[in-house]
Amino acid sequence: MAKNSFKKRIVCIGAGYVGGPTMTVIANKCLDYKVTVVDKSRERIDAWNSGNLPIYEPGLKERVLKARGRNLFFSHDLDKEIDAADIVFVSVNTPTKTFGEGAGKASDLQYIEQTARRIKECSRSDKIVVEKSTIPVRSAETLERILHSGNNSVRFEVLSNPEFLAEGSAIRDMENPDRILIGSKETPSGIKARGELVKMYQRWVPKEKILTANLWSSELSKLISNAFLAQRISSINSISAICEATEANVAEVAYAVGKDSRIGEKFLRAGVGFGGSCFRKDILSLVYLCQHYNLNEAAEYWAQVVSMNDYQMERFVKRILRAMFNTLVDKKIAVLGFAFKADTGDTRDAPAIYICKRLLQEKANLCITDPQALKNARADLQGVEGRIDFAADPYEAAKKAHAIAILTEWEDFRRLDYKRIYKNMEKPAFIFDGRNILDHAALYKIGFNVYPIGKPDMDHFSDRSFFG
Repeated sequence: MAKNSFKKRIVCIGAGYVGGPTMTVIANKCLDYKVTVVDKSRERIDAWNSGNLPIYEPGLKERVLKARGRNLFFSHDLDKEIDAADIVFVSVNTPTKTFGEGAGKASDLQYIEQTARRIKECSRSDKIVVEKSTIPVRSAETLERILHSGNNSVRFEVLSNPEFLAEGSAIRDMENPDRILIGSKETPSGIKARGELVKMYQRWVPKEKILTANLWSSELSKLISNAFLAQRISSINSISAICEATEANVAEVAYAVGKDSRIGEKFLRAGVGFGGSCFRKDILSLVYLCQHYNLNEAAEYWAQVVSMNDYQMERFVKRILRAMFNTLVDKKIAVLGFAFKADTGDTRDAPAIYICKRLLQEKANLCITDPQALKNARADLQGVEGRIDFAADPYEAAKKAHAIAILTEWEDFRRLDYKRIYKNMEKPAFIFDGRNILDHAALYKIGFNVYPIGKPDMDHFSDRSFFG
């Protein structure tokens, strides 16, 4: 298709975990749309234009290579691409504030404001501006005030189109979504702009899966979805502690509970805690929102979800310490997995960061392996005191180790030869399965002392036959 014959021109500001995959799918589904991703980071854009993409997602690279140069472009020229666009997606970072009012809870909107000012300065024609970042409710109001400030004849219609992608399945989630949510003002111009986005998504999403709402409902829905998912994880992790104390099996409890159609089975897998860029940040943002409106009891309720997550990580560390005779000094622990979940290299707020730092405080020696996240792991632990090694090969990481701690549910770790690993470890050999992904009975037969999450321990020290 000739460059001048595109039906629509889309630009996405932000080439991260949301912007890159989302625009890649749109480009593959809407061949008559020109889709351009821009970012202030030249290094990131260069990576998107190379064979070594800056993020890992199953199926992403194949789709980028298929569309790149045809109707998908990654550009350094923010001003030119913003001016040429009909629709501008805003997908910039909205971290938790680390300073001033709301520090530690409220979202830092400086990048949203900077982006709005950039859009205003660069635009010579009317545009639809789409919030794609996770932002506090009523942020669209801020965007509109900035975009329409001063003597500006250009008109902008702000929409909310939150992403509901899960890292590790982002492409699948975008191509076959549970729902697409589009929020707008209930004005003729707002409804018309919303219709443009509806038409785009209808290229591949069934009409009944495209939901429309007012702006504030759409913004809040994203925040609440993440809060509910994190709440379920913290809930099942609290039950895992009860299971360990009573010798119940958390997997069996979760299976029975999940069969209740009112509850369902998703997000009922116990582990070392949730991580990623959204859950903690969004719950703290919700806590701050509740406090802002003097809903203190509601704020305390949601704050407990984060507290339970922190408790679960600390509980895992203490379990390792108790099992290994209350000392980790100079003991090698092989850490299998550093990403916050499988099928991604993202380590933002990964439980592994906290757990590794705590193990190092106990003077353990760590060797970390992960299929995609070693570069980020090095950055996350840079400057942390203690001995930390990194190994691409899990067998090398586990060699001469006293214990293995599984912190990410990579499928690769299920397929390892644990007989070979056990043979090359120090004895007694411990394995702490923080994701409950392994065959614990088989590991016990090999000779491991096995410590799952929310299940009875399988250690030879409680078995009299172990002592002959």
